[in-house]
Amino acid sequence: MKPFQWLAVVPFIGLLIGPMVHNRLHPFILGMPFPLGWITVWIVLTAFIMAIIYKLDPANHVVPGGGDAP
Repeated sequence: MKPFQWLAVVPFIGLLIGPMVHNRLHPFILGMPFPLGWITVWIVLTAFIMAIIYKLDPANHVVPGGGDAP
């Protein structure tokens, strides 16, 4: 596994930490109760993290013609 692929673990950990925190707190995130807001924020962050991983992966830069993309 390449080092940048470990970024995919971050959303998993983030979603696991939420239930531990929201049992003690009662705030709102973007007008939603904390558990729903936490999950929503991590879904959006997961999309950004996966986009970063996609951009960093050299396998995605191969052109079908045989050369590398610019």
